[in-house]
Amino acid sequence: MIRFASLGSGSEGNGLLVEVDATRVLADCGFSVSDTLARLARRGIDPASISAILITHEHDDHIGGAAGYARKFGVPVWLTHGTLQAAAGQFEGVERIEIFDCHQRLAIGAIEVEPYTVPHDAREPAQFVFGDGAARLGLLTDAGSLTAHMQAVLSGLDALVLECNHDLDMLWNGGYPQHLKQRIAGKFGHLDNATAAQLLASIDCSRLKHVIAAHLSQQNNTPELAGASLAQALKCEPEWVGVATQHDGFDWRNV
Repeated sequence: MIRFASLGSGSEGNGLLVEVDATRVLADCGFSVSDTLARLARRGIDPASISAILITHEHDDHIGGAAGYARKFGVPVWLTHGTLQAAAGQFEGVERIEIFDCHQRLAIGAIEVEPYTVPHDAREPAQFVFGDGAARLGLLTDAGSLTAHMQAVLSGLDALVLECNHDLDMLWNGGYPQHLKQRIAGKFGHLDNATAAQLLASIDCSRLKHVIAAHLSQQNNTPELAGASLAQALKCEPEWVGVATQHDGFDWRNV
């Protein structure tokens, strides 16, 4: 069984807990160490029990607290070579750094990890599928567009945490500067509600027990819009779609 929960999701910080048996990993650590500890406490987690931190890319809302946490608790950090280079020395003094290849699966204790590449404006960004040999949990945030590779990797999942960063109308009609709007909506930016729904419509969703809308913009989206968009693609009630919030993430789910 895979158990998973979010510490928080959005531009102010991200962290996803994934647990199989006695192995517990944290995908991204974008909060300060003290904030991460408080968020772990809300989920009932001993901070010394984290087996590893996996990093998707070098943007601060995903990597900001990782090095400090790793130094404090002696936790290994897994990331791509490009992310390590782009982090510009943040990980000096971290006892154990592990480099993964986005085209090779790896194992961390009881958790199988399948990294995969995504189009985003970072040096060598990755996202992950986590497995326990029976079930598979997908994580997809911080991708500006869809690729055939992403669709193949995410087909047939049992659970999916999926970016719904913005509603296009809210973004274009909102108060962001034009260059920022273009960056967010560009092919190396972030997934909007409609594109996230398009992904669901293009993959095998027959096994899905959980779909969580994540990385919502607090200025350019609403939980209601994101949930309705994904529900339409899934042909389900909007209430069935979960939403990860910036402050609380979401509580434990099992698959």
